Amino acid sequence: MAPLTGSLTARLKSGTILALALSAGLAVSLPAPVLAFGAPESFAELADQISPSVVNITTSSVVSRPSEGGPIVPEGSPLEDFFRDFGNPGNQGPQRSEALGSGFVISEDGYIVTNNHVIEGADEITIEFFGGEKLPAKLIGTDKQTDIAVLKVEASKPLPFVSFGNSDLARVGDWVVAMGNPLGQGFSVSAGIVSARNRELSGTYDDYLQTDAAINRGNSGGPLFNMDGQVIGVNTAILSPTGGSIGIGFSMASNVVTKVVDQLKEFGETRRGWLGVRIQDVTPDIAEAMGLAKAHGALVTDVPDGPSKEAGLLAGDVIQQFNGQEVRDAGDLTRRVADAPVGQAVPVIISREGKTETLQVTLGRREEAEGGAVQTSGEKPGQAEAGELQLMGLTLAPVNEATRQRFGLGGDMSGLVVTGVDQSSEAWSKGLREGDVLLEASQQPLTRLQDLKDRVEAAKEAGRKSVLLRFSRGGDQRFLALQIG
Repeated sequence: MAPLTGSLTARLKSGTILALALSAGLAVSLPAPVLAFGAPESFAELADQISPSVVNITTSSVVSRPSEGGPIVPEGSPLEDFFRDFGNPGNQGPQRSEALGSGFVISEDGYIVTNNHVIEGADEITIEFFGGEKLPAKLIGTDKQTDIAVLKVEASKPLPFVSFGNSDLARVGDWVVAMGNPLGQGFSVSAGIVSARNRELSGTYDDYLQTDAAINRGNSGGPLFNMDGQVIGVNTAILSPTGGSIGIGFSMASNVVTKVVDQLKEFGETRRGWLGVRIQDVTPDIAEAMGLAKAHGALVTDVPDGPSKEAGLLAGDVIQQFNGQEVRDAGDLTRRVADAPVGQAVPVIISREGKTETLQVTLGRREEAEGGAVQTSGEKPGQAEAGELQLMGLTLAPVNEATRQRFGLGGDMSGLVVTGVDQSSEAWSKGLREGDVLLEASQQPLTRLQDLKDRVEAAKEAGRKSVLLRFSRGGDQRFLALQIG
């Protein structure tokens, strides 16, 4: 008999131990099996099913051309001398420019979804269908915040269309298919997986699915399908040093898109809820400084005139639940508020000074609030003492006429102005800079240098490792925690 290999011996020993344990009636815990599914044998059937609903979009617009000088060429290009010698062949004047993108039909009566940046500035929009038919499209509405636009065509017969799926059900590792018009080459299909979820790029309402399915220029506005043929994302952007796909593409999640599309179809514009607070994430050090059990929720940094101020919210409150749903972070709260109906009174659960309270806030409309200047309230400054204080890597002075003039502070500003920051300190690494104004420490207002020293001592006596500071920079207010060690 051939000798047992080491690995086989180990497996036999393990099996013997398991058998003995079972015979003895002992409870045995085994790791759950890891399931891995192979790639579909083919995506052809799915492509046949969904292709008729995907469209190519051509836009046309008039752009200005310089009336003097030649074409713009890169500095140092071999063509630079040529155009310098021969000059501009003539006055170009305004010219018509064309651009290409993708989209998809969402109803048999001709509503089409694409990216706003695909059609922005266009005075003519042409839709080309999978069978080659072309129809002019009318713009119904756009939303720059999510880069979504809705178009409408008038067709002589019902159009094939696709439905939205639930992007929240998409798991990292699930197969997806992208369709569109990459690089103007016409209808094209690419496949990949969901690489990540809940990606944020630069927008307030960002909630992107990341995929390695090939997405290139011209795919913008096209759909990202799951294996059931449902749209779970709108292909919007890629991360690439070359301009071509390197397997990092982003599709705006369908659960964001559907709400925008419904409002654009109904109103021609978005109507988002507005809570009327400025917020930031609760970091672990802020949670420790505030005595919170865990770092979650949205920390209120400022409450200008609006719905929240009327409902009694204060700077320093931590919003833990909104309308019955737990708030993970500031971005999560922003999206939940935007989805809530304007004018609706919603319960908001907050943590304030270690206690939980429920407030009823009647939401305003964000678009109206952003259309006008929002005035923030500030305390009138009192008589502050002179001198400076060095603490936690900061050099601080009271806000008075001299420091107002030196740092360009408003007349209603009060607190302690940062006149210097030790670049080796935690304060520097966390972003505090000269000219910032400390407004509060441990959620108590600061008007004197002694106030800050008192707050730090109180935090030490309470056994805390850090103190929570609220500061202002250029009118924007934020919280951070500094160690007081």
